[in-house]
Amino acid sequence: MSPAGNLLKRLVWLRVLAIAGQAVAIAVASLGLGMSLPLAPMLGILGLLCALAALSAWRVRQPWPPSEPEVFAQLAADTVALSGQLFFSGGYSNPFVSLLLLPVILAATALSPRFAWFAALLCAAAYSLLMFWHVPLSAISGADAFNLHLIGMWLNFLISAALVAWFVVRLAASLRQRERELADARERTVRDAGVFALGMQAAGAAHELSTPLATIALLSGELQDAYAGDPELAEPLRTLRQQAERCKTLLTRLTAGAGAGRQPEPMPLDAWLNETIEHWQLMRPDIAAKVRLHGARPAPSIRPDPVLAQALVSLYNNAADASPDQVEIECDWDAGQLRVRVLDRGPGMHPELARAAGRQAVSSKGEGRGVGLLLTHAGVEHLGGTATLSAREGGGSLASVNLPLAALATK
Repeated sequence: MSPAGNLLKRLVWLRVLAIAGQAVAIAVASLGLGMSLPLAPMLGILGLLCALAALSAWRVRQPWPPSEPEVFAQLAADTVALSGQLFFSGGYSNPFVSLLLLPVILAATALSPRFAWFAALLCAAAYSLLMFWHVPLSAISGADAFNLHLIGMWLNFLISAALVAWFVVRLAASLRQRERELADARERTVRDAGVFALGMQAAGAAHELSTPLATIALLSGELQDAYAGDPELAEPLRTLRQQAERCKTLLTRLTAGAGAGRQPEPMPLDAWLNETIEHWQLMRPDIAAKVRLHGARPAPSIRPDPVLAQALVSLYNNAADASPDQVEIECDWDAGQLRVRVLDRGPGMHPELARAAGRQAVSSKGEGRGVGLLLTHAGVEHLGGTATLSAREGGGSLASVNLPLAALATK
């Protein structure tokens, strides 16, 4: 929400406090101290403030964002209402007259300089007019009047200090939150720049590898036919041809993922998860993973996303590299969320590396560079989800992916 929107939300609460405070002050002055106050106009102003508070409470629930002129108009209405109450209760001699500084503080911290100066001019004009035009308070003996004025100043100080402290604390918290969001945005920008560079290199490599892979597939097929009767060469040649075909399939998927190929057809979520796991197990046939799929059946239909599929495969590979004999994949879903957990019993990752994973290329493997985790986090966050890496109870690592199914909704 914009600073003006945040200020409008706070104005609702401040206006409620102002209504309660003014009502108490009028009751104490007229009933407790026996002062003769013009109750009709003062209560009329309270009624208008109540109507304005109700209107503001309705406004903050509307979807369109408030503008600075709109928020300034509400601040000006509060200033006029406070000036009206001061006019009927002694004007500039009222110890609560310094509350006219509050609209200036609010405008200066949340609105543009132009509106802050407008608020300062409005409050200065109101204070100046109250010096010459006001309804004097009923006569009280000199000593009592002075003591009442001192007590009023004390109360005014307490109220002003509490309001300023509350608002400044909230403002400081908002600024710290915005600083954190800006730092995260800068971090994501740097990371996404690296991911974009990797994507460009991958696209270039896919283009350059297509021709030699086609040659390898062709020659391996001819050699397989030529040495079909040789038991020592037939099996290696068959494996070579399968791997060449597998590389061609991966390049085709890479091209489709970049948007150059035909868009995949929608399919059930559980079928897509099974297909992704089977695709990974074809690449890692030596890994016997425990797979558990939980979720409502029939599963919702989704748009297969090659980026998410590659992100999950990267997590599966990391777990397989860490503990080839103990890999567990758990997937569950409901109407709005997909959750994937990948567990292993490897050596685990240092907490500092786990926190840095996804923000920069880090790895606990000597030959690794952490690019897989970096791409996984970028792909999942691009779809509006979250990816985390943590230590598993009893040893090992736990990689979690939470993703809203709306990101995979069919169009």
